[in-house]
Amino acid sequence: MKQADLTRQRLVRAALELFTTQGYHTTTTPQIARNAGIAEGTIYRHFTGKQQLLNELYRGAARWATQLVRQADSGTMAPHARLARLAELLVDGAGREPAVVRLFFFQDVSLLLDDKSRESSREFRGALENLVAQGKAEGSVRAGGVDALAAAWLGVMRVALERILAREWGMASAGVRLCTEAAWNAIKAVTEG
Repeated sequence: MKQADLTRQRLVRAALELFTTQGYHTTTTPQIARNAGIAEGTIYRHFTGKQQLLNELYRGAARWATQLVRQADSGTMAPHARLARLAELLVDGAGREPAVVRLFFFQDVSLLLDDKSRESSREFRGALENLVAQGKAEGSVRAGGVDALAAAWLGVMRVALERILAREWGMASAGVRLCTEAAWNAIKAVTEG
């Protein structure tokens, strides 16, 4: 790998850590440079500024999350099992890449996002909504807008992700299992009887 690529990786990793621990607005380019072990001017060889760096990080996080949905959606499992698999992948991601999960699911950076980043976010939502729509088509997901149902499922799963990120729960804790079950219960079809 070239030195410029290694420098860029260190820069991106340092910015991701700082943006997700102390926030975008309080993070300065001198702090990013110091944490990356580079001169501040080097940032501007790779990015036009802090906001472009944030957007690149956000798009990467969105691509990662979308890939998890697609991974869960592959195969012949029922939609319920696919959503359970997605929950598993998200929980695993919170344990392995906490800063990526914090940035994509918990940082309020919507006013700083460019069009490409907003599109990346829409791709994730669209993939998740497609998964929920499959459940509606087979009758296992309740009636209603797939956007609201997907948001409800994700809202419950965010509780588990937040607790894992705070190190209150382990990835295999009873709370994670409860959230996964509650997320499904929030959207599953109600059967009479």
